[in-house]
Amino acid sequence: MKRSEMVDICIIGTGASGSLLASELSKSGLSVVCLEAGPNRIPQLDFASDELEMEKLFWNDPRISLGSDPLDLARSTSGKGVGGSAVHYTGQLLRFHHSDFRTNSFEGVGEDWPINYETLVSYYEKIEKRLLLSGPIDFPWEPYGGNYPYPPHHDLSNNTLKFREGCENAGLRHAVSPLAILSAPYENRHPCTNRGFCEEGCIPDAKTTPLNTFIPEAVKHGTIIYTEAMATSVGLDNKGNVTGVEYIHENETYFQKARVVIIAAHAIETPRLLLHSKSSIFPEGLANSSGIVGKYLMTNLNDHLLVKYEEEIRMYRGNPVQALTMDPYEMGKASGFARGFIMNSYGLRPVRLASLFIENDPTCVGEELRSRMLDYNFYGSFAMLSETLPQESNQLSLGTQIDSNGLPVPVVEFSLSNNDKKIRKEARKLLEQIGQASDGVPAYYLKSHAHLMGGCRMGIDPTRSVCNSFGQTHDVQNLFIAGSPTFVTGPSANPTLTIYALALRTAEYIKEELRMRNIG
Repeated sequence: MKRSEMVDICIIGTGASGSLLASELSKSGLSVVCLEAGPNRIPQLDFASDELEMEKLFWNDPRISLGSDPLDLARSTSGKGVGGSAVHYTGQLLRFHHSDFRTNSFEGVGEDWPINYETLVSYYEKIEKRLLLSGPIDFPWEPYGGNYPYPPHHDLSNNTLKFREGCENAGLRHAVSPLAILSAPYENRHPCTNRGFCEEGCIPDAKTTPLNTFIPEAVKHGTIIYTEAMATSVGLDNKGNVTGVEYIHENETYFQKARVVIIAAHAIETPRLLLHSKSSIFPEGLANSSGIVGKYLMTNLNDHLLVKYEEEIRMYRGNPVQALTMDPYEMGKASGFARGFIMNSYGLRPVRLASLFIENDPTCVGEELRSRMLDYNFYGSFAMLSETLPQESNQLSLGTQIDSNGLPVPVVEFSLSNNDKKIRKEARKLLEQIGQASDGVPAYYLKSHAHLMGGCRMGIDPTRSVCNSFGQTHDVQNLFIAGSPTFVTGPSANPTLTIYALALRTAEYIKEELRMRNIG
């Protein structure tokens, strides 16, 4: 095994949280090394307006999905490569609401976070400015938006216009979505061209991602990024402190020594790495004295309603999620269930639509699939994004199969709760109402999901959580977890803005703890 020189910080993963942490920590003069399992890609050279080609952005390594409602463990739930899944996200960035941090106090479900909305509001504001969000001046759901640095996008797709027409006629407030996509030039970057392949990577570079923000900042300030470097275990000394990270690169094994290790590898790979890094001190997995590592995995339901119109819609044009309504965000409390959902216009690309047809109806092949797809240009697509409640039984474990890196393949079990199913039923009714109110005919309801959260949740009680609100593990003082694995609940708002906000707060904490010599 080849061992490197000691660095201050080793970060596993270069997605939203990992890239921001690398930038912030290296700016303060700390030596930082990032380990990224995938390659570095240049948008103008490595991206294509091709859905199948750009599936290379997903984490396509073997994963086993079980349960009553098994999850798609690739696509929008993870990414592999510098920038992670923040390279192929839609760019819609929303704040969590006050109640998201207090679901147990507010509605008697889930668990309360150890922080609240006020803890993150200043970080939300900073990130919205740094990511150059475009959005409406008057955001109908204050204080969760507004005062964006860039004006809203005005060249809206027909799909978006139909969605807003339906919301208006149904008595729902609606707005152009806050997007991390330029609506006007910025330095050498040009505004959005409505190419429509946001989820396949942005060739024009109008979408703000780690590739055009925190990654170049981090490298400028000395961060070293090792690509195609698969972390296999975290090292531990006999005092219970981490010493660095073992990883594989081109079939060679290396060990990166570090004073502090940050795992920013998303909601599957983070608990997988911890469970695999067991030792005599942590026989059930690193930092897992609570037995909570890998448990309470959550997703957002992300069902789509296809609406048929007499005129051509061509929903492929423009960003998929140009408009939204957040009116149903907390509607469950008065409707016989807990929590709620948001709704978006959501233009689907042809291949993704065909795959959803097949996933929802395995008999939809051959002539039936062809018949449905012939109407593609006449479909509008509206979607819900809803919360699912945390359940201990929704969990990740290590399987008996071994992958090409010699690691156990992760096994994910997931089943919806009765409350999750009630939300889905209510969202379908409201989506159909919007479709009808826009002079369309609801045609197909396609179940889906997006985003993964949990598995290493934060908390005050070390017996009921893995880390504190800064991501510092309760068991190991110089080991941190960043990103969505630390989430206590899975709110209806897209998680990326909160991932960034938490990472910024954690960066401040780590710098101060190192300065005070409390860690490392």
